Amino acid sequence: MPEIIVKYEDKIVERFITEKKRITIGRTPDNDIVLDNRGVSRRHAIIEFGDNSAVLIDNESLNGTFVNARKVTEEVLKDNDIITIAKYSLIFHNETRKDNELFGGLDGTMVLETKKQKELIAKDKLSKKLTSESGCSMLLGEHEAEKEMFPLAHSVVTIGRSKAANIRAKGVFLSSVQAKIVKDGSDFWLVNLGRKGKTKVNGEEIDRHLLRNDDLIQVGKTVFRYLENRP
Repeated sequence: MPEIIVKYEDKIVERFITEKKRITIGRTPDNDIVLDNRGVSRRHAIIEFGDNSAVLIDNESLNGTFVNARKVTEEVLKDNDIITIAKYSLIFHNETRKDNELFGGLDGTMVLETKKQKELIAKDKLSKKLTSESGCSMLLGEHEAEKEMFPLAHSVVTIGRSKAANIRAKGVFLSSVQAKIVKDGSDFWLVNLGRKGKTKVNGEEIDRHLLRNDDLIQVGKTVFRYLENRP
């Protein structure tokens, strides 16, 4: 069964598990997932479940619905996608997790003017502008990178210490070719090729990872931000 982990400002407030084919998300108590904040519309969004899919639909909300830091109207959800509504983060899982690590028109909705909301909107506009201009997904150099932008215009892009790598990265004991980004249809996968622990996504060591918009990729000491090109 699918599950959704609801977090408010990084604190887990609910673990929602459902067998329903359609759930509603909003501020009022008649919703399946209730987000008690004036930045949330009464009926903010819905999720419709098929046999092998889940589709998030924004219900013309005032402040918008974001998936992986990108504003959406309708989005097919993938495992571990992060839905942002006002100050809430909803982490979507295709299947219920068995571990216990998780727990240790204006309808009265206020226009959300928080710093976080402004940053999300600004970041979304910038990422759409950059990927539209380049015509492909890309990496932004965030720290210790040789350039500001690295278009992912080929099916395989290598990252490492060597001049032979497509993208240079810095770091002690970093392999000549430490990682590669592989295009698979419309998706991009980050694959570790070199020393273990030298390739991370959002602070976590990876061997193979499906990239999502706004993921932070660290190879050695060099940090990149992944921007997904969307139609």
